[in-house]
Amino acid sequence: MATRSQTAAVLLAGALALAACGSGGTSQTPAAAGGGGKTLVIDTSFDLKTADPGRTYEPTGLIVGKAVYETLLTFDGADVTKPVPALAESYELSKDGKTLTLKLKQGATFADGAPVTADDVVFSLTRVRDMKGTPSFLLDGVEVAKTDDTTITLTSKTPNPALPFILPNPALGILNSKVAKQNGATTDAQDKAEQYLNGHSAGSGPYTIESFNVSSQVTLKANPKYYGTKPAYDKVVIRNVEAATQKLNVQRGDSQVALNLSGDQVTGMPATLQVKKTASANVIFLLANQDSAISKTTTNAKFVEAVRKGVDYAGLLELAGEGSTQAPGVIPSQILGALPADQGAKRDVEGAKAALAASGLANPTVKLEYPSELTVNGLSFQPLAERIQANLKEVGITVDLQPAPVTTALDNYRNGKEEMGLWYWGPDYPDPSDYLAFLPGKTVGLRAGWKEGAAKEIEEAGAKAATAIGDEARKTAYADVQTKLNASGPFVPLIQPSQNIVSAASVTGLEYHPVWTVDVADLGAK
Repeated sequence: MATRSQTAAVLLAGALALAACGSGGTSQTPAAAGGGGKTLVIDTSFDLKTADPGRTYEPTGLIVGKAVYETLLTFDGADVTKPVPALAESYELSKDGKTLTLKLKQGATFADGAPVTADDVVFSLTRVRDMKGTPSFLLDGVEVAKTDDTTITLTSKTPNPALPFILPNPALGILNSKVAKQNGATTDAQDKAEQYLNGHSAGSGPYTIESFNVSSQVTLKANPKYYGTKPAYDKVVIRNVEAATQKLNVQRGDSQVALNLSGDQVTGMPATLQVKKTASANVIFLLANQDSAISKTTTNAKFVEAVRKGVDYAGLLELAGEGSTQAPGVIPSQILGALPADQGAKRDVEGAKAALAASGLANPTVKLEYPSELTVNGLSFQPLAERIQANLKEVGITVDLQPAPVTTALDNYRNGKEEMGLWYWGPDYPDPSDYLAFLPGKTVGLRAGWKEGAAKEIEEAGAKAATAIGDEARKTAYADVQTKLNASGPFVPLIQPSQNIVSAASVTGLEYHPVWTVDVADLGAK
C-alpha cells in the first residue's frame, strides 16, 4: 500500500479547526422525547471543506459523508476488525490478495429513486482515484471493472489485503452517476461537480443535505426514498462550536451530542447526561532522529533504550484522563494486529540509567520539538512534553523543550529535522498496513531520519506483513513488526488519548468510530 504524508495535512487542518469559533446559539429545536419528527443537534469543532465524497477527507466531512452516501462495505458499529456488506451483499478476496470481487445488493436506490447500478459504482470509484483529490490515494493502483450487472471487480498489481478495510471510507461513497455527470462530474481533474454536491445529495444514504456551510452548520434531513431502515431523527443539525460552548450547550439541552470535550471538561457532568469515554485511534509517540547529521545522541541505540525505559507511561495516562490507554505499539487497540496491552513498555528507571551508561553519552541534552497549540482529543502536547522532560531528567537526560507553532513544527517534522519529536498518527483507514509508514524509508520512518536499508530485519518483517493474507496471518505478521520496532526502532509509542462524547439521555446507539467518529443514522431516540 502506498504511504504518503496525509497525516501532516490532517494535523494542520485539525489545528486550524481548533481556532474555529462556533455559533452555540439556541436557534435550533432540540430533539423532543417521544415519537417521530425529531431533530438531533450535534456540536463539534469543524474540520470541514466539502460535501463531495470524492474530495472529502476531513473528520466532519466524513460524518456528513457517512450519512448521505453509502459505500460497498461498512463496519458493524465500532468494530473495525471485520468489514461487512453495505451496497455490496458479499465480497471475496482472491488467495493472492490481488482481486476483490463484490456482488451488488439488489433494491438499493438513490435519493431520487433511481436504482444503484454497477455503472454507478465504477464511475464513482474511478472518479475518486483519477480526480486526484485528497482521498485518491485510497485507490492507488486499483483497477475498477464491471464484470456484469451485479458484479464489480477491483484488481491490484500487488497483494492488497487492506482493500476491504478501505472501501468503508465515506470518501468512497457511491454517486448517482447520471445526476453527477449532469452537474459537472467527470473521472479526471476537470471535474466540476463539487459546488453541486455541496448543496445536493446524489447518494443512497439515509440522509440528504438540506443546507451546507463549511464554517458554521450542516443540516441533514431524512431521505424519504431510503430503501433501508428509516433513521430515528427527521433532521440532524451539525454545528461548528468551540469546546467550552459545546459543554454549556449539551448541559442546558441546546444540543444532544458534544463530540470534542476534553477529559477535564467531561468531569462532573450531571447524571442526566451520558458520557462515553473510549480510547481514540490516535497514537501519540516520541521519535528519536536516526540521521547522524541531525544528532549524534539520538542515533545511539542505547540512548533510545534509555528513553523507552525512562518514560513514566502510567503518569502520562493520569494526565490524559479516563478512557485513555497506553499504546503498546504503533497500531491502536481497535485495529487488527494491535499488540496486547501487557506488551506495553514499563518504566524501569534503573534499567534506563544502565542503558544510558552503556551508551557512552555523559549527561546528554536533546531538543524535543512538538506543536504548541495543537490538541488531540482535547489533550495538549505541552503537559505531556513537560512530564516526559521530568521523567528523563531522573534518568540523566536533559530535555530542552522546543514548542513551535504547528506550521513550523510540521515543516521540521515532515522534513526530518527534529532531533526528538512528539507527535501523533491517526489511521487513514483502519487497517494495519497504514502503519507500515513507520518503517525505514517510509513516510514516518523518513521523518525520523530512518532511511531504507537501516534495519533489514524490520524491513523484511514489514514486507512479509504487507503481503500476508487472512486475519490470523496478518495479526501475527503485524505483531512481529511492532515487537521488532519496539526492540530497536526509533519510535516510543506512548498513549491513545480518550475520545469523550457526551450525549443527552434520550440518545441511544452512540458508538465512537475511528473513521467517521459517529454514524448519525445509527442513533436512536427514547
